[in-house]
Amino acid sequence: MSLNGKIAIVTGAAQGIGEATAKRLAGEGATVVVADIQDSTRTLDTILKLGGKAEAHHLDVRLKDNWANVVREVVERHGRVDLLANVAGVVNMLSEDSVVGLTEEAWDHVVGTDLKGVWLGMQAVIPHMIERGGGRIVNIASMAALRGLPNLASYSAAKGGVVSLTKQAAFEYGEKNILINAICPGTIDTPILADITDEMRQANANAHIVRRLGEPTEIASMVAYLMREGSFLTGEIYPVDGGWAAKGNF
Repeated sequence: MSLNGKIAIVTGAAQGIGEATAKRLAGEGATVVVADIQDSTRTLDTILKLGGKAEAHHLDVRLKDNWANVVREVVERHGRVDLLANVAGVVNMLSEDSVVGLTEEAWDHVVGTDLKGVWLGMQAVIPHMIERGGGRIVNIASMAALRGLPNLASYSAAKGGVVSLTKQAAFEYGEKNILINAICPGTIDTPILADITDEMRQANANAHIVRRLGEPTEIASMVAYLMREGSFLTGEIYPVDGGWAAKGNF
């Protein structure tokens, strides 16, 4: 399926995987709604300078009325939503992130963004996709959803929820020609890692068979594939992890 002329919403598009995804989908011909709680002007300007089609919307994915406003404006302008990439996500920077040490404030912030935001996004766009005869959704989970990792209790819980919610939504709406999948990235070199030490960066790189961190563009490529080619793929969870899961702890 060509993405030319498709209308795509990408959350978390101001930076990192969301930015790379917005640029990739625009490069394949989609009109991209660059959505983020942060200023996404840089992403928008880059797409437009490269000849792509895009528009920017402020979106706090935790808020149902924000989703309603953005989707309503997009449908009024373009008549439909064909594609949704739920990329927006945070890690806990507010407290310790063990099960015991995690604060309720931190839990609500991470789960509200990383899991509730995905649910609200699908809830907002799926009725419009049904009206148009189908659509495709890709949710960004994490390898943290599939294995225990140190000090990531809220993040692991949220991303594990994304995995389960993806399967459930795929089951519910597959007969409506809405294909829904999730990607579990390994450690990707995004601004979330800006403050880690060189030693931590190297340790994260060594956890992968390829001995390096992933690039946001590599996750964006998988998003684009699922949007474009994945006509027989739904309810699936795809590790894109440089061999991390296969490597174990060696």
